[in-house]
Amino acid sequence: MSKPKPAPLPSGTVVGGYTVVKKLAAGGFGVVYLAEGENQQLVAVKEYLPASLAERSAGELTPRVKPDKQPLYRLGLKSFFEEGRSLAQISHPSVVSVLNFFRENETVYMVMNYLQGDTLQDFIVTARDLKRDKVFRESTIRSLFDEILRGLRIVHQHKMLHLDIKPANIFITDDNRSVLIDFGAAREVLSKEGNFIRPMYTPGFAAPEMYRRDAAMGPWTDIYATGACIYACMQGYPPNEAPQRLEKDRLTTALARLRGVYSDNLIEVVEWTMALDPLSRPQSVFALQKELSREGERRYTKLSMAEKMRLQFDTMVADTKKSVKSVTGGVAVKPK
Repeated sequence: MSKPKPAPLPSGTVVGGYTVVKKLAAGGFGVVYLAEGENQQLVAVKEYLPASLAERSAGELTPRVKPDKQPLYRLGLKSFFEEGRSLAQISHPSVVSVLNFFRENETVYMVMNYLQGDTLQDFIVTARDLKRDKVFRESTIRSLFDEILRGLRIVHQHKMLHLDIKPANIFITDDNRSVLIDFGAAREVLSKEGNFIRPMYTPGFAAPEMYRRDAAMGPWTDIYATGACIYACMQGYPPNEAPQRLEKDRLTTALARLRGVYSDNLIEVVEWTMALDPLSRPQSVFALQKELSREGERRYTKLSMAEKMRLQFDTMVADTKKSVKSVTGGVAVKPK
């Protein structure tokens, strides 16, 4: 039986002068509420509430943390507070705005602009279901990530990393702005201290070094995730997760199917950003911005007959392996 998640604050609760309207979202590390501030201004309030460390019953305000988990809880709390302090210093249209952050009820709350719109993930799912050759037009992809990279560059200049870039954390507002949301610094601090945090990494978007405790993370880690997001915008699905790629990397084969649909340059950019070796990726956002803006490099290569046959063969082999496993009693049956 799974452990129940901590109860969110009920509507009408006042914290730091903000009145909770309703819960917007909840994850493993916190709860986000729609709240009203002064003059009935709507804001989003994020509460630090790691489900693996804290408990809270309905109607309670203060989380309950067992003594043996207190050091880890407070370590994450400190990181979450510092994250709020750092983000409050950043003013960029492509980075979520932190308006306030404060301690109350033995936890920390981060107050942000309330954004209206949908996540990039929502748009990908909708576009994918239309079953077009192109999930998004190339011009749309380049424009979207030009905005995101402008914001990410400012984040890195402030000596911060996002560490959880994925389509669900890229928000497209109703006035067509692309905004990075839900930074993962507190989660990363906890992941270095406790084994239970590892599932936080989103398969396909987490760089290989995020799975290793001894690996150095830097701008190249966020750049890998950005490339994975571009891949998802092209394919409609996330790439294979890093541990699978380390065993057998099919990224080049998957991208080859898109030749002629997307330009050689965009495909090369994705391969570059998603290199398994961190040193083989762009080492700065500026380097990636420069390559992504190369308008004159949009060549569309037609596959040769040999390449087409190779792609068909790779697909057939992959499908055959799947078919062999789908039998009763664990006995492999050769597909017809």
